[in-house]
Amino acid sequence: MALSILNNIPSLAAQNQLSITGSGLQKTLFRLSSGSRINSGADDAAGLAIADGLRANVTALSQSARNATDGIGKLQVADGALSQVSSLLNRAVTLATEASTGTVNPAQREALDAEFLQIKQEIDRIGSKTTYNGEGIFGAGSSSDPNKWVGATGGNTSATVLTAGQTMTITDTDTGLSDTYTVVALDTMQTLMTRFNSSGNIGVTASLDATGHLQIADKTGNGSIVVSSTPLTGVGAVAKATISGGTDVYLSDGTTAGGGTIATTISALSSNSIGTGAGKIDLSADDLKTATKAQTALTKITSAIANVASDRGTMGAVMNRLESASNVITNQVQNLTAAEDGIRSADIAREVANMTKFNILNQTGISALAQANQMQQGVLSLLR
Repeated sequence: MALSILNNIPSLAAQNQLSITGSGLQKTLFRLSSGSRINSGADDAAGLAIADGLRANVTALSQSARNATDGIGKLQVADGALSQVSSLLNRAVTLATEASTGTVNPAQREALDAEFLQIKQEIDRIGSKTTYNGEGIFGAGSSSDPNKWVGATGGNTSATVLTAGQTMTITDTDTGLSDTYTVVALDTMQTLMTRFNSSGNIGVTASLDATGHLQIADKTGNGSIVVSSTPLTGVGAVAKATISGGTDVYLSDGTTAGGGTIATTISALSSNSIGTGAGKIDLSADDLKTATKAQTALTKITSAIANVASDRGTMGAVMNRLESASNVITNQVQNLTAAEDGIRSADIAREVANMTKFNILNQTGISALAQANQMQQGVLSLLR
């Protein structure tokens, strides 16, 4: 091999290999210190995308499990209140039965009716004052659901073509971030829904509900989204969803396909409305002042007890369903977390072995570089 002093090729080769070894050692140390195999997109671009998607699923599911627990809590409050109403009505049965017999004199019936009146007033108080999270549970009428926004125009399909130039903006009030969608020519409902479902700024899911209305739901379930738009052709003005005297529990894995609602209606409760529909009972005008009136009241009280039992049974079934859903979600969280962990987590045993290897290579590389640099010194012997 010719002697040359212009370039030290062995030294360059040693430097190059030393740089490769140093890079490998640095990545290994990153993985060991963070516990993660993927510390940047360059480590595994596809793996990072999958792991982040799984993490988003886990986040949405974890909140959904809490939503289910909150829904169970609300129904338990309602069930507890109705349990007391059942006790009151059973006492009313005793009073009405006693007032129905001919051995009771008018003065005694007045006393029995006075207690019956107090029972009706207590039922009214329970119906109007029982609350959960600051809102009445048995209140009649409707209110706005802060977690859902629904378009005014129904009967849409995902192929409905929107009118170009219209806009829709969704803002997350927690973070102040927003996303504005501007309709362009030939955009469809599916295009709009896909845009918001894939938005990185806001936590919502966009879908069509059972009646074909566009539905925007807050994935975190904390009512932090606001939707503002001019009425979109095929969508209509989007407003908060209307709910009435019940509870809608939204469960989702963060995707349109994985989102859904478990809903139940809680009947309005008062002495003039016990139960729902045509079978509801009105006791407000009943009294026990005569045997005939007491017998009439007794029949209605018995029916009211049956209505309360029916309502409690319905709520119990929904509570069982929510508990089952929570169990399924918990299992999903466990399995999805394991899947994410398999992609994202570093294999510590392998990384320790790699660190040992790279440390040895680093030391031998430095030694080789020193030897390569020493080779040039042979040229000096020719000049002596």
